[in-house]
Amino acid sequence: MPPRKLQASIEVEAAQAEAQSTSRPGWSETGVAGIHVLPVPSLPRSVNGSLKRVVDVVGAVALALVFSPLILGIAVWIRSSSSPAIYGHRRVGQNGRLFQCLKFRTMVPDAERVLKELLEQSPALKAEWMRDHKLRNDPRVTQLGAFLRRTSLDELPQLWNVFRGEMSLVGPRPVVWDELSKYGRRVTTYLAAKPGITGLWQVNGRSDTSYRRRVAMDVYYARNHSLLLDAQILLQTTRVVVFGHGAY
Repeated sequence: MPPRKLQASIEVEAAQAEAQSTSRPGWSETGVAGIHVLPVPSLPRSVNGSLKRVVDVVGAVALALVFSPLILGIAVWIRSSSSPAIYGHRRVGQNGRLFQCLKFRTMVPDAERVLKELLEQSPALKAEWMRDHKLRNDPRVTQLGAFLRRTSLDELPQLWNVFRGEMSLVGPRPVVWDELSKYGRRVTTYLAAKPGITGLWQVNGRSDTSYRRRVAMDVYYARNHSLLLDAQILLQTTRVVVFGHGAY
């Protein structure tokens, strides 16, 4: 799809998402509004879907082999600080299934406790966290961690998630349960797709974009994904990673 048409479609999704932002289902880890999670229809089982899975497996294995020296080097470097090299953060996958999304550790030990203390001490940081679920200048991030985030190398362990079928090379952002409410009525559409290591959000500003646009891009991808769109996103990802746009 031409860039201008794609951006126009995302803008429409963003406007609709904003208009519906006051109507948000009450998601919890056990269900919707106190009821068990409603079944979410998977994307149609088609040749396109089957080929996407083949591309995911072949791509994950190939990338893991290519980057294996770098993966090993990063792991050893992090371990030298007496911290586990990889951690799993619980995220929401396709059809609402929870999984451990793997990343290289980029923060100080006991980061959750540190975050809680920071948010209690600073109303400004708390407001930023509630708005974006991220902190632009997160004091928990180590010097090595900042480099890994800027280059997206912290996400290399997610190749294992792709191989296991929990993620795709390309897809919507993997989110935590607390973020599902931000998708409003579009949460079902979002959950119909596997989350990806990269996606429209990652190649269109990443953390520099508003959450409303993030939702729009995730929903647009879930509705319109194709192998051609995946190829375009993967090509753009290389440029974004090299220049580190929007990463923190």
